[in-house]
Amino acid sequence: MEQGNLKGKVAIVTGSASGIGAAVAQGLGRRGASVIVNYSKSEKEAHEAADAVRATGAAVLVAQGNVGVDADCRKLAKAALDTWGRIDILVNNAGTTKFAAHTDLEALSAEDWQNIYAVNTIGPFQMMRACVGALKAHGDGAVVNVSSIAGVAGVGSSIAYAASKGALNTLTLSLARAFAPEIRVNAVCPGYVATGWFKNRFGDEAFKRITDEQAGSNPLKRAATADEIAESVLFLAGPESRHITGEFLVVDSGLHLAVMAGARR
Repeated sequence: MEQGNLKGKVAIVTGSASGIGAAVAQGLGRRGASVIVNYSKSEKEAHEAADAVRATGAAVLVAQGNVGVDADCRKLAKAALDTWGRIDILVNNAGTTKFAAHTDLEALSAEDWQNIYAVNTIGPFQMMRACVGALKAHGDGAVVNVSSIAGVAGVGSSIAYAASKGALNTLTLSLARAFAPEIRVNAVCPGYVATGWFKNRFGDEAFKRITDEQAGSNPLKRAATADEIAESVLFLAGPESRHITGEFLVVDSGLHLAVMAGARR
């Protein structure tokens, strides 16, 4: 992707203190965009991510906000407009889950479902609503929702997580229609991504085992990194995809093929 092809653009990346979001923020910076790095709780990590964006030569602003809270979403949009006067790209990356076997219907409470939906589905809607006017202003806005293969295949960390990502995919379709022609809305649907989140949660040994198992379960025998998924997000955020809207880009090393084959047995 051409360096500098986003020069003069302004981007908001939610949940960008680490992982995919941080990688996307850095990629946007390398391509010349000014970037808002957003965090909910991880302030130290957010400033480290911002330093990495700044090292690309891009302007960056760190902004706290929980996307599940509408006032925070409007605050993020205002921060971009107050600082740079425009918003061109919105990457809805913030997400949450709770691990629970899909067969254990008692594992998740109503509050668990509400919390997961608040961040994974309602949050992206609220961010798009807060930014829609600015995204439309220049006639070339782009929204990329970071979804999941869970929302396509009904797999993943919990039923609530899969359902929230399925709803996000439907939201992508609805708003791609509603926001056209000035704004494109697409989604990236990763499979397992070997990020520090898993290492911090499960420890080095378990992280390696999980990564090896996940790589072994897909046709390409690979586990993606945050930087690799970020490249797909950047493609949908940039001018190379100006004729694409309302699409789900599945980036899962072919895991959906294995899931579908299993379902037919």
